[in-house]
Amino acid sequence: MTDTRLKPTVFVLYGGTGDLAHRLVLPAFYRLAIAGLLPEKWLLVGNGRGDVSHENFAERVRTSLEEFGPKPSEGPWDEVKSRIRFAGGGFNHDNPGSLLDVLAKAEEELGGKPQLIHYFAVPPNAFGSLTKAIGTHGLAEGSRVVYEKPFGTSLESFEDLNRVAHDTFEESQIYRIDHFLGKEATQQIHVLRFANGLFARAWDGNHIESVQIDVPETLDVAMRASFYEATGAILDMLVTHLFQLAAEVAMEPPESLDADCIGTYREKVIGAFRPLSRDEVVVGQYEGYREIEGVPDDSRTETFVAARLWVDNDRWRDVPFLLRTGKAMAESHQRVTVVFKDPEPGLPDQPTFASSVSFELSGDGQINLSMVAKQPGAQMVLEPVTFTLPLSTSSSLPAYARLLHDVLVGDRSLFTRPDGLEHVWKVAGAMLADKPDPVIYPRGSWGPSEASALAAPRRWILGEE
Repeated sequence: MTDTRLKPTVFVLYGGTGDLAHRLVLPAFYRLAIAGLLPEKWLLVGNGRGDVSHENFAERVRTSLEEFGPKPSEGPWDEVKSRIRFAGGGFNHDNPGSLLDVLAKAEEELGGKPQLIHYFAVPPNAFGSLTKAIGTHGLAEGSRVVYEKPFGTSLESFEDLNRVAHDTFEESQIYRIDHFLGKEATQQIHVLRFANGLFARAWDGNHIESVQIDVPETLDVAMRASFYEATGAILDMLVTHLFQLAAEVAMEPPESLDADCIGTYREKVIGAFRPLSRDEVVVGQYEGYREIEGVPDDSRTETFVAARLWVDNDRWRDVPFLLRTGKAMAESHQRVTVVFKDPEPGLPDQPTFASSVSFELSGDGQINLSMVAKQPGAQMVLEPVTFTLPLSTSSSLPAYARLLHDVLVGDRSLFTRPDGLEHVWKVAGAMLADKPDPVIYPRGSWGPSEASALAAPRRWILGEE
């Protein structure tokens, strides 16, 4: 089964033999094949510096699926395998390697002028040169391009990359991916809020005490030390995923859910983010990080960051957005929690900070509604209780598969835009230029104890229940 509405497409995966393609992009592509969401006519062309045969690359794809799923046996593997190609020799301004020849043969095979989708599963420092090469070799017209995060590492580098991108592509061709926006539970945030009067009328500083966005990970940096030394938790998570999630929570009600409208309202509220000050950020580094091969003995790279963010508009004035993420922590979550104010005067001896709605973004996703209720029994004892709404359905697509399909159909609503990204770098710029020294924290903990002060007189919901 295929999607007959889609035109013939050649999907070019730059960095096709790399880690990102192996873990995320190739499995997402296969999920679309299983769901029948690929075009009737398509080819997947991996690109890299090595001299890899079509058959060898197909075997690498199969290995990716065996390790990260879905298993080849769960879908039309033989059909997918027959559509896999590889173009070696790299690809740059001076030397296109074998990519132009492979694409010419793909065009003959599919007939007509197929849609080209360029996916950059490569380190961010390669984005600019690849973009220029696509323009030089005449592969930009009518195509689409997917940039992974981070799109830049500072305001200056963002502006340089954005200029290069717009020298080659129209903005409508550009898809800057942040896979947290493609998660089922993330999309439920604005649906639950805007479509339900129970929450729509209470979504402001008069009723909300704080917003907490928490993405702790039990995993360490493993084999990604070189990548992490070039980014750290701030670039890898804070200014990308966590800022975008804050915008999802804080945006004003849109007139519609179409791509331009959602994007406009998301980026508008990012424009109201107050620049981070040094005393409202805590950075940490887990014990043993500097012992990893390739990490300098005096590395100041942070594996943890917590920040208190303020949104300077009427709806959110004086409501703290508490953001936290880190490696080698006590638990793994991807959670957005909206904490409602306790009623005044309320009831005697009632629990505090007990009214909240949270969105767990990891796995299949779920919504948790917490409130105060009477403990069953003869006495009037109040206790917090939580009700859980699972979000998994048989038709749910994981984030990467959902976003990849959006690229195929031309839907940019869940992708970031340059106006919002520009302000993100302004928000983080001063802090990035003068980062505090990281505080060492034990593996398996909730990070540096200094982060607790950011929530005071409140508390972090995760880890301090």
